[in-house]
Amino acid sequence: MKFSTREDIAAPADHVFAYISDFSAFERQALRRGADVRRIDSGPYKPGSGWDIAFKYRGRDRRMRTMLDRLDAPQLIQLSSVASGIEGATDIELVALSPTRTRMAISVDLTAKSLAARLLLQSLKLAKSSLTARFKKRVGAFAQTVEDAYKG
Repeated sequence: MKFSTREDIAAPADHVFAYISDFSAFERQALRRGADVRRIDSGPYKPGSGWDIAFKYRGRDRRMRTMLDRLDAPQLIQLSSVASGIEGATDIELVALSPTRTRMAISVDLTAKSLAARLLLQSLKLAKSSLTARFKKRVGAFAQTVEDAYKG
């Protein structure tokens, strides 16, 4: 199952890339929301860096491992995740439309590797239109945050 959207951001590609590759800020944000985030490696973030994440979802404890697969400044970030039989691949691509405008395209592709995961994905497919709308709304809000940080 795939979710994708794109947003145009009134900020240079370098600024947008710096904002979306600030993994420490995302770690702190997840911690504030109640997740337990542990970095697998240390030092600078690079391909091969990863996180073990524990969180509650739908009343159950979940565990996820996320790996940074590719980091090509200022165009591409690729992440892969594994959680309870579901594998996810996330691509974030940036295209400079002008010196002060950037298009951010985000896609998340989920695949099931177990029967329980297939059942979960099947239930998500039934609500795909509402989930897609929520995904687009969240990405739009994130794009606005990046713009505001650049202006502010």
